[in-house]
Amino acid sequence: MSGQTGRPKVGVVSDDALQRRRLQEAVGKFGLDSCFAGDPDRLIDYPEFPEADLWLVTLQDEADHPTFFDHLLGHTDAPVLFGVDLAPKPGSKEFVRWERRLQNKLEKQLGPLEAFDSACDLEELVDCEPAPERPASLPSSVTPAPPGSLASEIWILGASLGGPAAVKAFLDQLPPGLPVGFVYAQHIDGNFTDVLTRVLGRHAHYQLKKAEQGYRIQNGDVVLMPVEQEWSFDSEGRLLQLDKPWPGPYGPSIDQVLLNVADHFGKHCHAILFSGMGNDGALAAPMLKAYGSHIWAQESESCGNSSMPDSVAATGCTSFRGTPEQLAEELLKTIKNNCLLKSRHKRDSA
Repeated sequence: MSGQTGRPKVGVVSDDALQRRRLQEAVGKFGLDSCFAGDPDRLIDYPEFPEADLWLVTLQDEADHPTFFDHLLGHTDAPVLFGVDLAPKPGSKEFVRWERRLQNKLEKQLGPLEAFDSACDLEELVDCEPAPERPASLPSSVTPAPPGSLASEIWILGASLGGPAAVKAFLDQLPPGLPVGFVYAQHIDGNFTDVLTRVLGRHAHYQLKKAEQGYRIQNGDVVLMPVEQEWSFDSEGRLLQLDKPWPGPYGPSIDQVLLNVADHFGKHCHAILFSGMGNDGALAAPMLKAYGSHIWAQESESCGNSSMPDSVAATGCTSFRGTPEQLAEELLKTIKNNCLLKSRHKRDSA
């Protein structure tokens, strides 16, 4: 691929300025480089024809530009996607679905977009600084969870491009003994899951473990959702492998993980969306919010790619945004407050 970052370059042509801007924004959200964005006449008059790996073209009336297609096809061997649907209002469910359809079309032409960065991201983690020797201590009001005790509160950690580093920074700030379990849904090439498990579990108190059929999540667990097939829970809260792939272009589907965990744990299921491209999680987040769940997201500036947490925040569901370290601090505060409320309730009931 010819982009400076090693990622594909996309040219956007539309005679509708708003549609052109929506397409260019989507190209950036998916981690692609935009090498051209303009109307057909501008491309025809361009002094040096842009080098693109793919062209996105949408015109209100092709008859208005009789020489455009001959010009385009005479100057490029790259695939050309014609007639992309008009983008609806950003932040709506229809817009999220429009982005998904566009992403699927891009994937068919360019292959899995995130695969370009999986190895690089993990190689950087191999040499990263170790976790602090003394992370935050467990608040005095929080009784340490007994080893092996079942988790009644589940926090889903959803991540994509740039996610492993962010999730590691988050886990490294947590003290042992928290009465919560984690489900980690990371878009990644299946060939790198062993490396991911080893690297992220190297320093933190909360070490990754692969999902196992029939396992019940314990306090302190960070259970990594497998890439190849969808996983859910049975009526007793045991992990259950389903005989079908995850829906959508990537495994695991963060939207589906949110739905499957919430299906069993209800309001005791919460989610934090970390760095990543695309908008996975934006469809399911409002459903979790309706349960009364916490929906948090990493703030934009600290992300390797902020598209995914930004998309979830755009739904209006997020109640907190911060760096990985601030998210860890907010989790400690939330657990502390919950424990204080439970203690007060017990005293009042006595």
